[in-house]
Amino acid sequence: MAPAQDGALAHRADTPHPAALHPLDPLSADEIRRAAGILRAHFDLGEALQFETIDLDEPDKAAVRAHAPGAPVRRSARFAVYRRGATGLWAGRIDFDAGTVSAVDFLPDARPMFSPEEFMQIEAAAKADPRFQAAIARRGIDRMDLVCVDPWTAGNFDGAGEGGRRVAYTFVWRRAFEYDNYYAHPVEGLNVAVDVDTFEVIRVDDHSAAAGTFVPVPMTPINYDADFLTDLRQPLKRLDVVQPDGPSFTVDGNHILWDNWDLRVGFSGREGLILHQIGYTQGGRRRPVVYRASIAEMVVPYGTPEGVHYRKNVFDSGEYGFGKLVQSLALGCDCLGHIHYMDVTLHDILGQPLVIPSAICIHEEDAGLAWKHFDFRTGRTETRRLRRLVVSSITTVGNYEYCCYWYLYQDGTIEFEMKATGIINTAACIPGTAQEYGTEVAPGIIGHIHQHIFCARLDMEVDGPANTVVECDTVAPPMGPGNPMGNAFKVVERPLTRELEAHRRVDFERMRYWKIVNPAARNHVGKPTGYKLEATSAVQPYLDPAGPSGKRAGFIYSHLWVTPYHVDERYPAGEFMNHSTGADGLPAWTAQDRSVENTDIVLWHSFGLHHLPRPEDHPVQPRVLCGFKLMPVGFFDGNPIIDLPREKNAASRGNLEGAGPSCCS
Repeated sequence: MAPAQDGALAHRADTPHPAALHPLDPLSADEIRRAAGILRAHFDLGEALQFETIDLDEPDKAAVRAHAPGAPVRRSARFAVYRRGATGLWAGRIDFDAGTVSAVDFLPDARPMFSPEEFMQIEAAAKADPRFQAAIARRGIDRMDLVCVDPWTAGNFDGAGEGGRRVAYTFVWRRAFEYDNYYAHPVEGLNVAVDVDTFEVIRVDDHSAAAGTFVPVPMTPINYDADFLTDLRQPLKRLDVVQPDGPSFTVDGNHILWDNWDLRVGFSGREGLILHQIGYTQGGRRRPVVYRASIAEMVVPYGTPEGVHYRKNVFDSGEYGFGKLVQSLALGCDCLGHIHYMDVTLHDILGQPLVIPSAICIHEEDAGLAWKHFDFRTGRTETRRLRRLVVSSITTVGNYEYCCYWYLYQDGTIEFEMKATGIINTAACIPGTAQEYGTEVAPGIIGHIHQHIFCARLDMEVDGPANTVVECDTVAPPMGPGNPMGNAFKVVERPLTRELEAHRRVDFERMRYWKIVNPAARNHVGKPTGYKLEATSAVQPYLDPAGPSGKRAGFIYSHLWVTPYHVDERYPAGEFMNHSTGADGLPAWTAQDRSVENTDIVLWHSFGLHHLPRPEDHPVQPRVLCGFKLMPVGFFDGNPIIDLPREKNAASRGNLEGAGPSCCS
């Protein structure tokens, strides 16, 4: 799970982007340069100053809603910086208009996330250590250049010499040749603890040597690169996505208009994709739905107690920066059709702008049948097809690819889908031995059971900012006078009015879902307008909440949390995750038991994947899916796509050309 970023996909920003035209536009390259200059002058640490975060400080919501196109924009940034070789960090805000640091705090116990530039430095430090070199030699490996050391965040496990440091705990693989898939060759029982601030090797843990025996390194080549595969299947006939008239969406800077939808696209180094101010217009009236939507955190706990694999419990957003590891997308491969790409502007560890070209893909897709009916009395058929707008990006976190897709459908549905692919994390075993906590996916190679648990942060504004969440359970009354035939079942609704009662879990026996309603807005039958959260990928966590990893991942124990909006409550497991204790985040915030009724609320939805690897997941895992939906429920007065025009795909061909029924009468 150690992060890696292909430097060939990014380039330095040599020219600034145009000045931001909207308060929610991400920071430009010029703004990042200016922010770094302000911080260098303020702290006066020279080259020792390291930059963890320079991000947009999103303005007050009222100011954003009142912003007129072309009006002046007051911009500010959040930052987190630290001194190379020292512990702790400074966090605060920059005022661009004043050219000053407007607020700053020193946090002695906070540890910066790992920077992409540090990954290879960690490997180099481990490989330069004589103790590590001796351990590699004991295994008969004579090519150190083919050894791969993946850095993982170390969590809070009180390892010898680790206290008070920013530590990477590494796992080891090897290649058989330069471009070999090294995850097919795990070097079991050899780990290195590295101080990431000083790149000092704290310990070399050679567990196999202590046991007096080595688990053999499996050396059968198992590759995925087409250059090293034989007997590739014959390609199928071309299936082209053709849009001769171009796309139906328009893009103005970061603002998108498509069909009845409009929204703004944002991005941050921690969260990745952000959607702002999602609204739906019908009959000339624009109605807000979501103020801000993002995947604010993710954690990947591994389920084996064997060896030191229990240390594999990474927060890919809070410890690495999910957005920092975004990749460029290739036309005709990652996205099909008529594509609009957006570059992403981030920064490096020295505060210099870094542009990832074509990191965001915007396109539209056919989404299947929208609605259909055949009137058997008249013989008339009406058929409509559905489209969706897609906003996507792909992040590579070491061995895994996380493909993030936000979908907006014509019927008012909003969906998030995570497609997880890439390479499972591997360990070595004696071939053919029983595996209690994993699967032998190839001779001598284990894939351990694990989970990928994400948390969506959904800042709702259904028909305005004052919303309430209502829990909806389906119940069946007992047979009796009110249910004489035993066939009755109904939905019982319960408003969630305070934070502590809004710690909720999916209940399949009750077909539970949650509505976000606006009590002040009514539909044509007099009910509050609303959207419902369909929690289609709820995960049962197995980490013990009292364990070192469970303490830090409190958000995973409820599928739904509701909080009143607070500008500094941004990440469900806390602001600074590296070596965190679990004292910050949703459990701590919601202990205040604030009111969440008819107010500006944020929904936090935990969902994900429960993954017991299969042999079919090796050497590259076919994509697996998880996600959730926000669906209108009483938001409209009827079917919002009843007005879709009759259309027929003229490019379609069939073996009964012209002989079948018409799709629309």
